[in-house]
Amino acid sequence: MTAMLRLAAFPCSVLLLSACATAPVESPVFVDVTPFSSNSDGARLPLNWQSLVISRAKSPTQYRTVFDPLTQRVVLRAHAKRACTGLKQRLNIDPASRPIIAWEWRVMHLIEGADNTNRDTEDSPVRLMLFFDGDRGGLPLRDQVALDLAQISSGAAPPYATLMYIWENRQPVGTVIDSSFTGQVKMIVAGSGPTMLGGWKKFERNYVEDYRLAFGHAPGRLIGVGILTDSDNTGAVVEAFYGDIRLLSALP
Repeated sequence: MTAMLRLAAFPCSVLLLSACATAPVESPVFVDVTPFSSNSDGARLPLNWQSLVISRAKSPTQYRTVFDPLTQRVVLRAHAKRACTGLKQRLNIDPASRPIIAWEWRVMHLIEGADNTNRDTEDSPVRLMLFFDGDRGGLPLRDQVALDLAQISSGAAPPYATLMYIWENRQPVGTVIDSSFTGQVKMIVAGSGPTMLGGWKKFERNYVEDYRLAFGHAPGRLIGVGILTDSDNTGAVVEAFYGDIRLLSALP
């Protein structure tokens, strides 16, 4: 099996380690997430966002900003056909200052056969990803090796940890799903099943608490945010929409 085919066989949650590495030519760092609604209709790459190439062996998910008649504002449309690429934005934020993340998803339909507890069918119509800094020294050897391999593959340092919110077919909301390959990628089910398919659904999570639940300790600095619609493992065709992503202070 060639190196390219071996990469294609890995689930997106693992390939994110190398895909989310800081590029050798660094992009700007922001102190807030740039809203999709600040774009005009028809932008292929939203303002201040970058392409997130999971693997060159995988087909690209198509993203475009569109005017949404339901909300009367510009949102991001994702269309994947056996595809797995995303978008990302670099950040530099102390999680304690703004521990709440709020966002909106419009999921048109579930991906038949998708199951994020099974690495062979690990797909989701929508994913929201948070990337964190941290000290690799205390990690188990397996995770240190995975990060080292990701750095060799990309030529740059990957994030210490990735916390991912997903829409799952079967698992209940709040379920924490571990990556089969590394302890540094954790998925939390934010939406589940067919409820509200076709309509906008709002979410608000304390990602600091979710990080503690998933990883067992407090997060380091928040160094990036990303979105991903993927259907490469099931071979499905899926369409979904993303509203603005906001980081908020904790409620008094």
